[in-house]
This record gives sequence, structure tokens and C-alpha cells, in this order.
Amino acid sequence: MHPAPVASSQTTLAPPMLELENVHTFYGHIHALKGISLTVNQGEIVTLIGSNGAGKSTTLRTISGLSHARTGKVLLQGNVLDRVPAHRIAEMGVAQSPEGRRIFARMTVRENLEMGAFCRGKPDSADFDRVYSLFPRLKERTDQKAGTMSGGEQQMLAIGRALMARPVLLLLDEPSMGLSPILVETIFGIVREINAQGTTVLLVEQNALMALAVANRGYVMQTGQIVLADSAAALIQNDMVRKAYLGEE
Repeated sequence: MHPAPVASSQTTLAPPMLELENVHTFYGHIHALKGISLTVNQGEIVTLIGSNGAGKSTTLRTISGLSHARTGKVLLQGNVLDRVPAHRIAEMGVAQSPEGRRIFARMTVRENLEMGAFCRGKPDSADFDRVYSLFPRLKERTDQKAGTMSGGEQQMLAIGRALMARPVLLLLDEPSMGLSPILVETIFGIVREINAQGTTVLLVEQNALMALAVANRGYVMQTGQIVLADSAAALIQNDMVRKAYLGEE
């Protein structure tokens, strides 16, 4: 009689949702990202903070395939994304709400949302229900031309359009730009709710205080490099962060 097999004490850990390993990205001769390494785990909100020109948006573009790293690796759930075209990365579950919103102004709200699901085919009612539950104002304006809406409503539409792809990783680029303080609070409350529903979020934001208030962890970028990484709570208390990004003396 053979002895029963002994169960292994080792467990196989799932890879991080996203990893960047020593990524260098160029625009022509301009060295935009200079050895970026970061990790986003499943279920987290991670934020990139830094001044204009620090490389935050370039980092998102490199992840989504709109730009390509010259050296280094980008991995999504352990899969290497090097030279994978942007549309394939979208099909793999990465959706981006871009800086400046970039909604389709002449299309209706519903048509914009349908475009967000393009990589999956025809959206179903559950997709619209999810977006409209997060953004009731979009439901009220479903047949309205997107270009006639306010800036806050257009930002809601840009995020809603990204959610129509059912992403595993949502990239948000400056969602608070140009919005009133009340709308900023609303948008970041919705970001929390999206994350609570199971979507991992990488957030680029100049409003460092709001970003760190919703994030689990953060990275501080300067001139294409990461100069600081810590929990969001620790970064809020960091003297350099407080002076440079939170407006404190």
C-alpha cells in the first residue's frame, strides 16, 4: 500500500497585476523614462505623482502600448507586453481614461460608451447598467452629444467609456484636471467605488493630496525617474512630498 502523497507547503503566488522593470522610453532622442521600475498588485489603487514633464503620462502610454520601451520590461499578470500593439493590450484588459478626456464630441453619450467596448464586440445591458449606476448623470444625458456637456460630465464619460471594456487594470490620467473642488471629490469617490468593485487602478494625478487620500501606495516621479516609493499614508507624512506637492512650507 503506497503512502498518501504529502501536500506541498509551497503555494503558487499569482504575479502582480502590473510590473515595470527598468523601463527606458524615448521620444526620438529625448530620454523620457530613465529606468522606471514599479509594481501594482491585484486590487490596489497605486498613484504616480510628480510635476509636469516628470514622465507620468509617458509611463501610462508605455503600459498601454501607445509608446514602447526601448529597454526594460512591462508585464501584465506575468505576460510580457514588449512590442505588443495597443489594441492587443486593450484586449488583454488594460483600459485608459486619457488626459484631456478625448471624448468623441459629435457622438452621443451612449455612442461614446459603445466605442469603449469596441475591443469586446457589442456591449450588453449589464455594461451600461454598471456605468450608469456609477454616473447617473450620464444616464440622464444618454442621447446628448458629448461635446455639449460640461467638463465634469465629459470626465465621467471618459472614465465610463474605459469601464465599458471591462478592464482588469484601469489607467487614469489626470482625472481631476480642470474640475471644481466639489466635482473632484465626486470623481475620486467614484474611483474608490470602481476599485471596490474589483478593478485595479493606476492613477496619474497632479492633485497629490487627493491621489494619496484614495491610493494604497504611491510613487513620486521627477525627470523620468522614480525618486520615492512608499505607502500612501507614509508619503502624505513625508517632508519632501509635503513641501513639493502638498503646498506646505
